[in-house]
Parts: sequence; C-alpha cells; structure tokens
Amino acid sequence: MLRILVVDDAAFMRMTLKKMLEEFGHEVIGEAVDGNDAVEKYKELKPDLVTMDITMPNKDGITATKEIKQYDPSAKVLISSAMGQETMVKEAIIAGAVDFIVKPINPQRMMNAVAKIAKS
Repeated sequence: MLRILVVDDAAFMRMTLKKMLEEFGHEVIGEAVDGNDAVEKYKELKPDLVTMDITMPNKDGITATKEIKQYDPSAKVLISSAMGQETMVKEAIIAGAVDFIVKPINPQRMMNAVAKIAKS
C-alpha cells in the first residue's frame, strides 16, 4: 500500500483519482489544488507517490515536480494530463516524473503504473 498525494486543480478529478487509488488498496493522505500547494503538502506529508496534473493555476505540475525532486531526489511523481503531446511527456520525464498518464485516466493503466512504482 502506498501513501499518495493527489494534485489536480479540478475537484472532480481529485475525487475520481482518490476513489480509484483507494479501490486499488492505497491510502490518499492529502490533496493539493495547484503546484504551490503540492510542494508544501509534499514536504509536510512525505507521501510515497504524487499524482500530478500538468496544467494548473499559480504553478504548473512540471515546475512543481522539479521543486519536489530538488527537495527529495527519491520522490516518485506520476504525471497525469489531458495534454498527451510528446513535448509534455518529455518535459515531465526530464523534470523527474516516473510515468505519464493521459486523461481521461484508464483505471487499468493507472493500476499498472502505480503497481510498477510500488515495486521500485
């Protein structure tokens, strides 16, 4: 079981992800609404995994991922975004993300990605 921080500016998406992750047997220990909130909550909660949206107000997910990785190089960040363009995927991986999932999120794909991260 992983302790997970869910980051998305859309409340519906956070709720959907939380439900999905809890159904897989994981614990959602916190939620964040933007990149600034994500970095603060990461430092406070020290989750095993962060699911991170890219497009958010105040600070985007790629910038937040870079800051989290600077704070904790072993942090595991799973990027999720409706923008599945190759440049975004590359930016996310360069920023330190361990995987990238395109929205709408396929529950099986999410389960596989989280399981892979849990083993690493």
